[in-house]
Amino acid sequence: MALAQGLAPQSVTRRRWLIASLLGFGVLINYFDRINLSVAKDALHSEFGLSTVAFGYLLSAYSWTYALCQIPVGVLLDRFGVKRILGMSSFLWSVACFGAAAATGLYTFFAARLLLGVGESPTFPGNAKAVGYWFPQRERSLATALFDSGAKFSSAIGVPVLGLMLIHFGWRWSFAATGFGSLVFFALFYRFYRNPSEDPRLSREEYGMILEGGAQPESAATNLENGAPVSYLIARRKVLGLCLGFSAYNYTFYLLLTWMPSYLSAFGIDLSRSFLYSSVPWLVATVTDLVIGGVLVDQLLSRGWDGSRVRLTVMVVGMLFGLGIFGAAAARTASNAVFWISFSLAGLSAAAPVAWSVPSLIAPRESVGRIGGIVNFFSQITAIVAPIATGYIVDLTNSFKGAFVVAAVFLLIGVAGYAFMLGKIEPIPEPRT
Repeated sequence: MALAQGLAPQSVTRRRWLIASLLGFGVLINYFDRINLSVAKDALHSEFGLSTVAFGYLLSAYSWTYALCQIPVGVLLDRFGVKRILGMSSFLWSVACFGAAAATGLYTFFAARLLLGVGESPTFPGNAKAVGYWFPQRERSLATALFDSGAKFSSAIGVPVLGLMLIHFGWRWSFAATGFGSLVFFALFYRFYRNPSEDPRLSREEYGMILEGGAQPESAATNLENGAPVSYLIARRKVLGLCLGFSAYNYTFYLLLTWMPSYLSAFGIDLSRSFLYSSVPWLVATVTDLVIGGVLVDQLLSRGWDGSRVRLTVMVVGMLFGLGIFGAAAARTASNAVFWISFSLAGLSAAAPVAWSVPSLIAPRESVGRIGGIVNFFSQITAIVAPIATGYIVDLTNSFKGAFVVAAVFLLIGVAGYAFMLGKIEPIPEPRT
């Protein structure tokens, strides 16, 4: 740590933060693509005659291919690297957005959503791997929060913006707009992203600080044998605990991501106001993601607090705050519902970037992509289940109460996974050869 400690912050350039901002912009666009469908529910109902249950299946279609691709994508990231895989994937998800805009029927629209899941599947495992390369451990929570908060801020601004675009120009133009945004990210990523050792704009001082701070080592991955086997990683207690926690988080996250505008409209507010109400919880989530999950955690670590204890505490307490979803189940007004959803998302969003920093902290050499893929695979199973289960519950009961209770049960399971299975956040031993 001598080099890192000997350099004043002003003497080290900030190329790494430009990279983190680029990754965050990618997630922002990524989630515009995802939330577009929930915003367009009524328009698609008129176009294709969808029932509530059928719309639940359509909402989850993206997650089917997204989940199936996670473990293979993790292996490919560890083999071929972040730039190549994320570059190709961002172009593919652009094509999927334009495909949805041009869909001639329900089946072609469904196919476009399946393709979107394939295209966006490397995003979070790839970002986690990139942050592991580019950031010392003491800065990794804020770096992760910069891209993770994009998922929340995208919903905060995307729901009203896409909603207004849909109202004035129609649903096809709202999907085309996200396609153009995706192409912009593809061009920026292709132009600017490099691994630290390959980046000519990275100063020697900053590169030295990154390495001395415990960055994941880069290696020239040339075959599938590099990195720990998936079978080895998936059997580790730490990985299983991380999977449980993330799966519980994702159930509530995707329930709210896909159904919140419909839930709020049930209080008798019109479509345009429901879009505006929906943005409030996501703005709150963006703030807690950055301030608590990012800035606060990194400041505590820089002051010498135990990193494992700080991260586990934020993850567990944040998930417990997520139980505020119970309040939404009993809400009788739209403003009361927004309060409780904001309370729940505030806690979950504080925990999320910390949890996403864990794969790069526990992974054996060249295995961050694999662990990220494993975690995202299991969490996407609940992302698939949440919209479908909610559709059935609402259709049967004409209420969202049962859906929120189910989400709370998942959160309790996730708390147990973090508290009792993850253990000390430290590297998993290399597999024996």
